[in-house]
Order: sequence, then structure tokens, then C-alpha cells
Amino acid sequence: MTESTHLTKLIDSRIMNFITDREPILVAIAPELATFADFSRDLLSGGKRFRAQFGYWGWRSVADLDLHADSAAEAGSPAAAENEFAALVELCTGLEFFHAAALVHDDIIDKSDTRRGLPAAHRRFESLHHDSGYTGDAEDYGRASALLMGDLLLAFSEELVGQALQLLDGGAAGSARRASVATRLEFNRMRTEVTLGQYLDILDENAWPVVPENELLARAERVIVYKSAKYSVEAPLVLGARLHGATDAAVDSLRAFGLPLGIAFQLRDDLLGVFGDAQKTGKPSGDDLREGKRTVLVALTRQTLSPGAKRLFDELLGDPGLGPEQISMLQATISDSGAADRVEQLIAQHSDDALHALSVAPLAEPAKLQLAALATRITQRDA
Repeated sequence: MTESTHLTKLIDSRIMNFITDREPILVAIAPELATFADFSRDLLSGGKRFRAQFGYWGWRSVADLDLHADSAAEAGSPAAAENEFAALVELCTGLEFFHAAALVHDDIIDKSDTRRGLPAAHRRFESLHHDSGYTGDAEDYGRASALLMGDLLLAFSEELVGQALQLLDGGAAGSARRASVATRLEFNRMRTEVTLGQYLDILDENAWPVVPENELLARAERVIVYKSAKYSVEAPLVLGARLHGATDAAVDSLRAFGLPLGIAFQLRDDLLGVFGDAQKTGKPSGDDLREGKRTVLVALTRQTLSPGAKRLFDELLGDPGLGPEQISMLQATISDSGAADRVEQLIAQHSDDALHALSVAPLAEPAKLQLAALATRITQRDA
């Protein structure tokens, strides 16, 4: 079993145990709240655990070098090392809960029907309303209930991160407390950035007609950075490193690697959102087209279109009732424009930038090899 596989199994187990431990608290409030545990368990049973893996290898990249002088002196005791690793598991598990919360909220905003091959959370609550014969509007019920589920998952992520920092504080004095504070600040920063990045995505889906044409690509790139790239790759790397008390130089090198890789990761996601195989992605092909995502792919496409073709493209983009023929037409327009090829080139460019930054980074070599392999996995995937 590879180290990454072992980590994934460890995180999977911790996720399920955490939900099982919290379920009695929910049910004690009201038996009906078991639904929140069931839906959360189903959602979190899927996923590739990329954020947990970046957190782990960010930690290993500095822990193996023992870059922090104070921690080298204090971490000699097995108890301190055990506390730090236990803290890391809690932190990585918290990242997966944070991601799940973001997915639930994102699906509500985008009115998505599916997630990870299952009905999206708000659709599951909507079906519960139908099946139970409740009064009122089923869509409203589903949306409101899923919003609260996302909030609960966010609270769980906060709880896990808090437990991680308590374990770290209990492991040693001085350097551990400084690492705890730095980790907390990074988590707070990540949470703020992704929340506001989500708003920027909503803003651009609605404001694009009044935005100057020459600004649309830069705004789409801005959404990628703050909605996805930072919290998907950069922040988990830095959080893992901060947990060990990494130097600012080490953190800077992880950011130099993580941000361009995160951008490449999201650009791949954008291509999959238009051209992906539903059997592999767990979402309908062309879903981003129905949702009207104003991605880099869309901005590059529009740059090549005649005024008439652009008007037709804009009229179709974002129509939730798009049928297979219309989806195929939009996909052909994007392909014929050369935008998909340009995005592939951007993915390669950002990946190269990330790998170059990693190659010169003052980090542990075994971790660098694993991070390079992980970079290939997330940028050359089909789901």
C-alpha cells in the first residue's frame, strides 16, 4: 500500500467515525436530524481527498527536514511527535469537511442536480419533502435545508481544526503554540478567500453584460484563484507546513508551487465541466454550460466569435433547459474557436511553472517527488 493510499484510508475512517460520533448529538435534538448525518456520510464517502493529500505532503515537505530549529529540539519526545501527527489527521479531515460544505453551497447556488454521482444535497432534501407529503414548496425546502447542511459541515470543519490545534498545543511549548497560531491564521484566510471567491463567481455570472469586454478574461482568472486554486492546493499545502512550524521561506516556496498548480487544476475542471464524461465526473456533460459559468474557457471562446455568433452563444449559455443538441452546438463552438486548445496550453504552462518552483524549493526531496506525482494526477485527470 502506498503512503498516499494509506493516508486516504486513514482520512476516510476518521471522516466516518466523526460523523458517527456526532450523530447521537443530532438525534438527541430530534430524531429527524439523522437525515443530516446520513446525507453527510453519503457525500463524504466520495471524493479523491486531494486537499487532505496536499495537507499531508505539505507537512512532510518540512517535517522531514525539521526546518524549524525550536521544533527540532522539542519534538524529540515520541509523545510530541504522536500529538503532531494526530493533529495533522484532524486538520486534513477538517479540510475534507470544509470542501464538502463548499460543494453543498456551490450546488445550491448553481442549481446543480448531481454531485459525485448522487443527487445534490438540496435535491435530496427536495425528494424527502415530496416523499413525506410535506406542505409548502419542495424546492424551497430543499434549498433551505441544504444550506443548513452546508453550514453544519462548515461547523464540523471548524471543530476538527480546533481539535487539531488543541492536540498541537498539548504536544510541546513555545514552537508548538506559534505553529498553532500560524495554522489558525492560514485556515481563517482560506475560509475568507473561498467565500468571497464564490461571490465573485456569482457576480461575474450576472454582471458580465456591463463589464468591458477586455476585462472579462482577467475577471474569470480572478475567480479561479480565489474560488478554487487557493483552497484546493495552496492553502492545504501551507496549512500542513504551518502545523509543523515551517519557516516563511518554506511557506513561500509552497505557495509558489501551489498557486499555479491550483490554477491548472481548476482549468482542467472547467474543461471537464463542458466536455467531461458524466459516467466519470458524476455530473451531466455540459453542466457548466447550463449553469452559465463565465469561465476562462468561455472568455477565450467569446474573444474569437463574430458579433452575431457571440450573441447566439450568450443567449444559449446559462439556459437550464439546454437539450443535447444545443449542448453539442455550444461544445462545437468552443472547440472550433480554439479555446479548448488554449486552455490545455494554459494548463501545461501553469503546471510547468509549478513544477519548476517545486524543483528549486528548499523542501524534503521525498515529499517533492510525491507532490510532483500529485500535480500530474490533478491536472491530467478525466474526472
